Amino acid sequence: MVEAQKYFKFDWITIFLFFLLVGFGWLNIVSASHTGETVNYFDFSQRYGKQLMFIFLTIGLIIILLAIEAKFYERFSSVIYILSMLSLVGLFIFGKNVNGATSWYSIGGMTFQPSEFAKAATALAVAKYISDLNTDIKRVKDQISVLAIVAIPAILVLLQKDAGSTLVYGCFIFILYREGVSPAYLLITLSVIILSLLSIKFGVLITSTAMVLIVLTHHFTRKRKPLLIQPISVILISVSICYGVKYFFDNILPSHQKDRITIWLSLEKDPEKLEHMKKTIAYNLNESERAISSGGLTGKGFLEGTRTTGKFVPEQDTDYIFSTVGEEWGFVGSAFVVILYVLLLMRILHLAELQKSQFSRVYGYSVAAIIFMHFLINIGMVMGLIPTIGIPLPLFSYGGSGLWGFTILLFIFIKLDSERINQW
Repeated sequence: MVEAQKYFKFDWITIFLFFLLVGFGWLNIVSASHTGETVNYFDFSQRYGKQLMFIFLTIGLIIILLAIEAKFYERFSSVIYILSMLSLVGLFIFGKNVNGATSWYSIGGMTFQPSEFAKAATALAVAKYISDLNTDIKRVKDQISVLAIVAIPAILVLLQKDAGSTLVYGCFIFILYREGVSPAYLLITLSVIILSLLSIKFGVLITSTAMVLIVLTHHFTRKRKPLLIQPISVILISVSICYGVKYFFDNILPSHQKDRITIWLSLEKDPEKLEHMKKTIAYNLNESERAISSGGLTGKGFLEGTRTTGKFVPEQDTDYIFSTVGEEWGFVGSAFVVILYVLLLMRILHLAELQKSQFSRVYGYSVAAIIFMHFLINIGMVMGLIPTIGIPLPLFSYGGSGLWGFTILLFIFIKLDSERINQW
């Protein structure tokens, strides 16, 4: 009896939050997919019917993930990572182009996106490397090795023109910070982001001049002044970043991404041209904001969203599904979704801190960081807080690859955590 009970010792709070998000997400996929006709929930020709099938298959996937021994994930993490990277490389030969990104395999009429599974594989590889006895994450050599593990899938995904998924890999900086890397890395990352945005917004000359003045003022007002080579090095690196980012923005960045940043930062000086860009290039965002604001406090009701039913918002069951939540469930429903994600993230971080194994802890933090990055970018994009980037809301948006990718990511951790539970 005791032996049988251990197979059911999992963190059911996390599992409950998982199914709440998946279930509520499916209801909004139903809303975003129907056009006013009577809804047949088991119509598998409709996107909500297909998503329901994906959810049923997900339950089987969960059973398999939880049935596998926890040690398997640690022991074969390198193999899983290599196979995942090969699947990304294979896209350059066998990949199918969807919405400008060569990120999909098409097999027998079905498509799947290997980049969704590469995130879990990368998290496993990072956890394995950091937890190795020969690794000291405070050493520069080992930091470079972790950076390489993360950079390989990020670059492969970027080459497939999937900028949104590429940005997600930046979340691993938080894992390194948790494991003892200097906070200076976080400060440097934030500084580079700010410097890049200022260079695009105000130009290289103004940004570089301001940076030089700030660095020199800081240097000469200190009581204990370091060697002059330090501020000079900071200035040279900063100016190089300014010129490099501006050149990349003007000459290399694809025009549609450049236009989105132009609108976001209001770079266009001609008011009429900027307004025209907002009506055309930012059409998705404008319609999304209108749908969300029309929901008011409690929303228009399930299947009652006029802008959702009228298909005013493109991609409203994938990247812009939060607009459906805002219109039909209002501020209350939107807050409910945000609270669910916050609770899930807090629960994962809490469990990660309880782990006795460094491998499990690092992997748990990786899971939380990846989900947080997706959540932050998607919600920020839909509300116009960041430029439009094609990235789904985890466990919520339509798509089998995304659902299964996040299921694998999360339930591997739930299995690893079950080892801790069964030790009590």
